[in-house]
Amino acid sequence: MKKSNSYSPEVRERAVRMVLENLKDYPSEWAAIESIAPKIGCVPQTLHGWVRKHQTDNGQRPGQTTEERDRIKALERENRELRKANEILRLASAYFAQAELDRRNKP
Repeated sequence: MKKSNSYSPEVRERAVRMVLENLKDYPSEWAAIESIAPKIGCVPQTLHGWVRKHQTDNGQRPGQTTEERDRIKALERENRELRKANEILRLASAYFAQAELDRRNKP
């Protein structure tokens, strides 16, 4: 069972900003994340994901940005809808073609 997003975008941004601003005070990024996560009220893995997403969106890490992922999702959804529509049209065309043949063959 997946838990809903209980953290507002403002809390996420603040947490990521805290990690990035305090990196110099810790020996590693993970140490900073482990220290800051309890202050935000989340587990370190969650905060780590937010930091990675922020870094990817800002071009600091390779990967798809949030905007690109959203665009791909929308295009895939549109593609599915168009495939369904094409299948419906193909079946309707075959049905009406058969009905026309039956009509012509009747005396």
